[in-house]
Amino acid sequence: MAILRRDFLAASSAALVGVSAPSLVRAQSYPSRPIRYICPWPAGGSTDGVIRALALSAGNILGQTIIVDNKPGAGGMLGAIELVNAKPDGYTLSQLPHGVFRIPHMQKVAFDTLKDFTWIACLTGYTFGFVVPAGSPIKSIKDLVDYAKANPDKFTYGSTGAGTSPHLAVEEFAQRAGIKLTHVPFKGNADNMQAVLGGHIMGATDATGWGPHVESGKLRLLATYGSKRTKRWPNVPTLDELGYKTISDSPFGVCGPKNMDPALVKTIQDAFKKTLDDPAVIANFEKYDQSVIYMDTPTYTKFARDSFASEKIIIEKLGLANKGG
Repeated sequence: MAILRRDFLAASSAALVGVSAPSLVRAQSYPSRPIRYICPWPAGGSTDGVIRALALSAGNILGQTIIVDNKPGAGGMLGAIELVNAKPDGYTLSQLPHGVFRIPHMQKVAFDTLKDFTWIACLTGYTFGFVVPAGSPIKSIKDLVDYAKANPDKFTYGSTGAGTSPHLAVEEFAQRAGIKLTHVPFKGNADNMQAVLGGHIMGATDATGWGPHVESGKLRLLATYGSKRTKRWPNVPTLDELGYKTISDSPFGVCGPKNMDPALVKTIQDAFKKTLDDPAVIANFEKYDQSVIYMDTPTYTKFARDSFASEKIIIEKLGLANKGG
């Protein structure tokens, strides 16, 4: 009986190895061809710059080219839509902006935030701020509030799309300030900056693609939206410290389609984690005033669930929830 039991255990162990072997082979042979990393924003913006730095570094680590594919529009949702139809083989990845937690509560979308994606690794987050042209009579958030109270809906401001973090942060601020502003959505940072620099809108809310224009004196930065002031503009207040209880940094990283092999996910997670040790990546983060916000797959997945629930509360509070169910 002892011999039979030993033989049974040996056979069982061999069977288990046989089941897991294909998974290990796939992970070890990956990647054998170029990887596509979708940036759901236009080329030339701050997100595009950061994703290109991450793609170059991760590609070097994995020994394969990572091609950045810009898919701007729809408030940053086009990457999410592409992942729904992508094979879970690790060759299609995307940034999923914070809007994927929020926009489904505002309108019908072609994806299920909690079921359709693999949250591989979070890597960084934005610094958002509100800017106006240097020649604008609006020199502070107080000036903006005073003007908007005297002229409801007259102040126009641009963002990177309806339902994006820069948009919703300003809507939350406006609600708390008791003012009404007119929102003008754009496809991304580059379009938004062109509009405010050209005088087509009176202000803009965005990630720090406005940084060079502030430094050159073409734009004036009124406030940032983090929990504390930035190192780069230490004299500029946050909306939170001004009493408007508005904080936003929208962490993001790299995601894939649902049903990805766990071994494959770990390979990608580990490669992108190593990019955070690359001086070129960190220099790029600093260029756009972004900090390291790292989360591994389990932590990022929990963050996604928690964010989806909390954004529902915020959207309902702002009166922006989809009434159609």
